[in-house]
Amino acid sequence: MPGRHRPPRVPDLGALSSRLLATVAAGLLLLGLVAGAVAFWPSGAPTTISADFTRAVGLYPGSDVRILGVKVGQVDVVEPQGRHVRVTFSVDSRHRIPADARAAIVAPSLVSDRYVQLLPVWTAGPAMADGARIPLSRTAVPVELDRVSQSLDDLMVALGPDGANKDGALSALLETSAANLDGNGARLNQTVRDLSRAVTTLADHKGDLFGTVQNLQTFTTMLADNNAAVRRLNSDLATVALQLREERDNLRGALENLGVALDEVSTFVKDNRSLVKADVDGLVSVTSSLVTQRQALAEALENAPVALTNLSHAYHPQTGTLDTRNNAKGLDDPLLLVCSILTGPTGTGNSGLCDDLKRAVEPRLPQLSAVPEGSTLRGEPQPGGLVDVRGADPTLGGLLGGAR
Repeated sequence: MPGRHRPPRVPDLGALSSRLLATVAAGLLLLGLVAGAVAFWPSGAPTTISADFTRAVGLYPGSDVRILGVKVGQVDVVEPQGRHVRVTFSVDSRHRIPADARAAIVAPSLVSDRYVQLLPVWTAGPAMADGARIPLSRTAVPVELDRVSQSLDDLMVALGPDGANKDGALSALLETSAANLDGNGARLNQTVRDLSRAVTTLADHKGDLFGTVQNLQTFTTMLADNNAAVRRLNSDLATVALQLREERDNLRGALENLGVALDEVSTFVKDNRSLVKADVDGLVSVTSSLVTQRQALAEALENAPVALTNLSHAYHPQTGTLDTRNNAKGLDDPLLLVCSILTGPTGTGNSGLCDDLKRAVEPRLPQLSAVPEGSTLRGEPQPGGLVDVRGADPTLGGLLGGAR
């Protein structure tokens, strides 16, 4: 009706809440579909890899392939290849595997299925390509329980009454060891500690130890480089050893005779100690003379060959004479020679005689300078076997007195 006021309209809260809930549910459903599509949408073909194992007990197609315990693929084929087993598996292409990766079969428990563990984790560097193969040298398998049991059984049999303890030897060993160790726990503990310190010392000086090993390696390398010479040396030593073995009777006799001779020498020295001492004292005097005259001896040894050669040249075989002329002045320092004779071999005699001799002889030495007159004696055979000595000076230049 005209003029009548109408109240404002209030919205329906129930209908509004229903529409809001429907919108939120639709959004969540859309997000779930997107997430599922992302999760299950194929990201690329998986990487196929094969690995060779010595055995593959408990590994089947469909078994997991893991990295750090996280599944990244599954086993596709397990087939024997003669003396080893080849396992082919596929890995999600999102996970890269190092080119030098290793593979191991892991048994999480005794009865559960096993899986292939790849290691290490790829961080950088070349990755394993599709179709790659991991050789036996980079794979490992767990020790089987039956093998452990068999090994323990073999050990028990070897140590049992049918083995090492057949005659009670093992029991005797254990009883003796128990008796020896009884009450020696402290000493055994100290021994272990000392051994630990010794090992620590070796570890602290491992540089020197390694240096010694390197030097030994150098030595053995040198021996290897000189293998022919070493073989010759060994052959020569073998020859010497064989010769000594063949002459062992003679060597034994020689050693026995040497022992007898040494015993006789010892007895002789003991019985003639005073005479031996006197002989040694005399030998000291002789050696002292040799030492004093060593210069003269050296000169004599040096000039003796020349003098003997000259003597042989001066000898006249047809007449039996020496074709020479006397030259007393040619002697090397005659005063020194005569003085050494007067003072004795050790030079401890009367040295005053040398001074007197020098004063008496020096004024007359110039008179010996002239060469005697006359030609060199040249003997010629005469009838009847006589020798003509014309031109000879029987006074030797007046030294022997008389007229020339």
